[in-house]
Amino acid sequence: MLNMSKSRTVLLWLLFPLVGLLLSSVLFPLAIADSHKPHAYTYAKLKANNGVVLHVLQTKPDNIALRAIDQNVTKTAQYGINGGFFYNGDLLSIAVTNDRPAKGEANDYGTGWYNTDVARGTLIWDQALRAFYIQVVKHAGELKVTDRNHYWAQGGVSMRLADAIGWEAQMIAEEMPAYDENRLRSAVAYDTSNHVWLIVTPTACTIEQFRSAILQKVAPGQLIDGVFLDGDGSSQLKSRQHQLQGDGREVYQMLEIVK
Repeated sequence: MLNMSKSRTVLLWLLFPLVGLLLSSVLFPLAIADSHKPHAYTYAKLKANNGVVLHVLQTKPDNIALRAIDQNVTKTAQYGINGGFFYNGDLLSIAVTNDRPAKGEANDYGTGWYNTDVARGTLIWDQALRAFYIQVVKHAGELKVTDRNHYWAQGGVSMRLADAIGWEAQMIAEEMPAYDENRLRSAVAYDTSNHVWLIVTPTACTIEQFRSAILQKVAPGQLIDGVFLDGDGSSQLKSRQHQLQGDGREVYQMLEIVK
């Protein structure tokens, strides 16, 4: 019995390094891969009094890239949310960085240079001025920025968060699709500290319900303004903490969290 006990002890001492080596070979690559993913953001899940659930990513504007993609956001290697409107792979909303559209050349249709059909609210990060603002424009050439080599601009539909009376008429004028129907929704907004908020709800709701939920729960009293993005099945989010795939469809532009 004594010899058998000693044998087991010796066997365990021999096995421990092997188990450790095996675990290290599995876990170390995972840790390295995770270290290369974005960390400079915060995630929160918020529920408003009207029942709308919001998934939000907060980061800094210099940590945002407007990226052209051709798959569901959750299938990419990036973190972030869906961007503007599209049709058959063509971008129908402005998605421009330093006068370069996300997909192709300036002044070309479908590249992210135009808010197609009508002038729409466009969120601008003016890097030179260190300030956000929104302009209602039809194309990126109309944007008024401090330095055309230091900005990004994401088109959508104006939220007008400070305008309790006129926001709805402006939103309708900018031709927000299905605003009075229950749909999944997405938006991007900014606050008094120049944080950018990427917002997606998997709750089917109207634009008014979505806007009300944002005003109540996202940086209350500090959120300044933003734009509605493409919605319904296109409302998608990916982060370390959570993923929302909409209806699983491909989308063609996203707001990416870079680091």
